[in-house]
Amino acid sequence: MKHETPANRAKRLAGLDAFVVGMGIECVATEAGQATLRLKIEPHHLNFMNICHGGVIFTLADTAFGLAANSYGPVAAGIDAHITYQVSVAAGDILTTVCQEVSRNSKLAVYRADVTRQDGALVSSFTGTVYVTSRRHPDP
Repeated sequence: MKHETPANRAKRLAGLDAFVVGMGIECVATEAGQATLRLKIEPHHLNFMNICHGGVIFTLADTAFGLAANSYGPVAAGIDAHITYQVSVAAGDILTTVCQEVSRNSKLAVYRADVTRQDGALVSSFTGTVYVTSRRHPDP
């Protein structure tokens, strides 16, 4: 059986997630404990105030968090997530999130993901914690 690198595993997992694919989220780069994703905001991402729905922004950060945490091989399940929003986002904006590992041990790991707009504005700050299980993601 061929063993995957963390970067390849994260990219493969992103492609298996129908919700992520349906949202239009692009996996830009992955490494062990890190993920960078991008999303162009389309009209179907807008809320009733004609700005990007906060759930879309949360989804982008949460997806990067999940991919970074699961890049190593053991299944990691989110047990806590927190987000703050700084600026609004309009249709046509391009959002990028960079998620990085803050700490990790055999059972818990903490991550931080910042979402930025194409003009460099900080859109949101996200932190999340995962429980690292004893199960492993199967290699392809």
